[in-house]
Amino acid sequence: MSLRHKAFSAAFAAIGATGADRWARGLAQGKGAILTLHHVRPAAARGGFRPNGLLEITPGFLDRVLTLIRAEGYDIVSLDEALARLADPKPGRFFVTLTFDDGYRDNLDHAWPVLAKHEAPWTLYVVRGFAERTARLWWLELEEAIRALPRISVELPDGRFEAPAGTGAEKQRAFDQLYWRLRKGPEAILLSAISDLGRLAGIDPAGLVERECLPTETLRSLAGAPGVTIGAHTLSHPMLAKHSEEVARREIIESKTWLEDVLGMPVRHFAYPVGDPTSAGQREFALAKEAGFTSAVTTRPGHLFAEHADHLHALPRVSLNGLHQSEAALRALLSGLPFLLWNRGRKVSVG
Repeated sequence: MSLRHKAFSAAFAAIGATGADRWARGLAQGKGAILTLHHVRPAAARGGFRPNGLLEITPGFLDRVLTLIRAEGYDIVSLDEALARLADPKPGRFFVTLTFDDGYRDNLDHAWPVLAKHEAPWTLYVVRGFAERTARLWWLELEEAIRALPRISVELPDGRFEAPAGTGAEKQRAFDQLYWRLRKGPEAILLSAISDLGRLAGIDPAGLVERECLPTETLRSLAGAPGVTIGAHTLSHPMLAKHSEEVARREIIESKTWLEDVLGMPVRHFAYPVGDPTSAGQREFALAKEAGFTSAVTTRPGHLFAEHADHLHALPRVSLNGLHQSEAALRALLSGLPFLLWNRGRKVSVG
């Protein structure tokens, strides 16, 4: 675990030890929270190199999450119900909404049985290119390439990247350094560089998508399933803000059209890929509204406050991070206190 995540763990423990997760609720807790999840699956026995481990929690932890939410007297509601409660000026019980990004197979295999046990509704955001095997899980390609290679060497426009990758620690360091260096630049360079590494390592990008993601026919069979809402997550999972307005508009609007055709029903909700301020901003919020979506979610951290009723296409979420699968972390996140501090007291961050 990196120093950053060790600091997070220490902060969660301190909040719990001081009881701040309880006494700060009146100050920091909003009307509700939308949780962000990706993978739900049993812990993998793959050693210490798990750079994308933050994107996966175990079914057991999901069960503990839902149990604790119920025990606290909170409601678990659908995304549509969350929006209705957000618009209601009357105070009500704190609510939690569950959302899953990308459309992974394990969401059905491992998450859905737990959700059904707790009678918890959930929203699945899907990417056309993942369902049709034409888009790339580039962050997974990067992980698999670095796992396979003893040394990383790739030519970039701003100079060659070189790093040893013989041990787990070296692989983690190489991943962190290269990942963030690529994230700062154009997405085309990121995709090209990871393709070069993948070829050296013998990685099959389409095979990874086939292994990890639900196909179109399964999505079609989910349409109308009790407790399940399906939302759009673009055509190819690009960081929209890094692209032209024409590309961003097409990715947003055509993902809605495609998914409605697949499901045979209206699609009202959207999630921005990556979803941080470098990937989705005011332009993307306006495009999601123009496309006719009722809501759109970011990955900007925070609870939902009454003021978000005026910003339904820039909703914050709370990430269930796989590196912090503890009751202390969950209680801290549901209290809202970490986000009050992170956002410097602001309830709404849409700039």
